Amino acid sequence: MADELVVEYPDGRAVPRRRRRFNPGNPQSLAALPAEWRELLGCWVKRGGNSRWETLLKDAGVARQQTAQSLLDWLLRHGWAVVDEDKKLGDWWPVRLELRELSQLKLALGLPDASDLAARRDALLAQLEMQSSPELEPVLAAFEAMPARRALDRGALVLALLDWREQGRSGTRRDFALFARRDTKDITEAEWRWLDEQLDLAAFGVERHIPLLLIAAPLALQLPGGRLELAAFPDFAALTPDTIMAATAAQGEIRQWVLVENRTSFDRIAKKRTLDRGVIWLPGYPPHWWQEAVAHLLALSPAPALIACDPDPAGIAIALAVAGLWRQAGLDFEPWMMSPDDLMALPKRKALTGRDLEHLRQLQAGDLPQVLRALAEVMLQCGEKGEQEGYL
Repeated sequence: MADELVVEYPDGRAVPRRRRRFNPGNPQSLAALPAEWRELLGCWVKRGGNSRWETLLKDAGVARQQTAQSLLDWLLRHGWAVVDEDKKLGDWWPVRLELRELSQLKLALGLPDASDLAARRDALLAQLEMQSSPELEPVLAAFEAMPARRALDRGALVLALLDWREQGRSGTRRDFALFARRDTKDITEAEWRWLDEQLDLAAFGVERHIPLLLIAAPLALQLPGGRLELAAFPDFAALTPDTIMAATAAQGEIRQWVLVENRTSFDRIAKKRTLDRGVIWLPGYPPHWWQEAVAHLLALSPAPALIACDPDPAGIAIALAVAGLWRQAGLDFEPWMMSPDDLMALPKRKALTGRDLEHLRQLQAGDLPQVLRALAEVMLQCGEKGEQEGYL
C-alpha cells in the first residue's frame, strides 16, 4: 500500500524541507495489530490524537523505540495516520503524528470516546446533585474543571462513599477501598489526598485507623477485663467503639450529656465541664459506629442532651440525626447555642450557597424543633450561616 500514500509539501519551496504523508483511503481493521502495539497506540490515542513525535517516543520508552517506529509506519500505510516530517541530514524525520477517524479508532481499541466520557460525567454530576448533600458542594465544583476520565473515577468513589454511609458502614480506609473497588489497595494516594481535601471522611465513617470516640464524663465503665475510670482523665478519653460496646455497666451520675460538633469547641467545653456533665465529640454527620457507641452509653447512663452544632444548614441536619438517638431512648434533648441570636452575635458569618438554600427548604418541610426552625428562617432572611467555633 506504500504506493498509495499521498505526499504533500506545504512549505512551497523549490527544495522542500517539510512534507505531509497519508493514505487517503478508509482505515483498515486493527484485528492483526499485535497486543504490544495496541497498548502503545492506546497511550497515543489518550493524548488526543495530535501529538509531537518526540512526545510519543517518550510514551514508548527506550525499550520500545523500534516498536513505536513500526507502529507509525503501520498506521500510515493502513489509513489511520497523517504524518508531518522535516528533512534533516538528507533524510525525512517524523515531527508530528495526527490520528484519523479518532472516534472509530477509540471504538476499535475499546476506549471511550471523549463525547461519551463527557456525557457519562454529566450524568454522574446530575446523580450527585440529586443527593442534596451540602458537603458535596465543593466536590461538584471540582468536577466541573476536571478531565472527564478523572471525574468519572473520582465521582464513582464519591458515590461509593454515599452508599457506604447509607448502609451504615464504618471502618478503615482499606475497608472502604475493598467496598468501593474490591481491592484494599486500589485507591491511589492521589485519590485519597483529593478525597481528604474535598470531604470529611471521618464523617462518612472512613478512618485512617480504628475510629475513636472522644468523651469526657464522670463515669466508670465496667469492662470484662476491669474497670475504666473516665473521670480520671484531666481532659477527655479516646475510646474505640469495641471498648464502649464491651461495657456492661456505668457507675457515676450524669445529669446531662453535651454533644459538640466543632472539635476546637469540644476541647474547650470538655476541659471546662461541670462534674455532672458528660461531653462527647460529634464528628459531623454521625457515622454508624458513633451512633451505636453513643446509644450504648445512653443505655448505660441515660440523661437528657444538649446538642451543639454549627448554625448552618448542615448543622441543623446533624443535630436532627443525633436527636434521633435520644428520641429512641425516650429522653429529652434540645439544641444548644443554635438560636437565631447566637448566629447573629457571631463576629463573622458566611453567605449561604445555592445548595444551602435548597437544603434549608428541605429541612423546613420536615419536623423541626422550634429553635432550629427559627434558626432556619433567620438564615433564609439574612442569607448567612456561621460556625460554632466563633462562640463556643
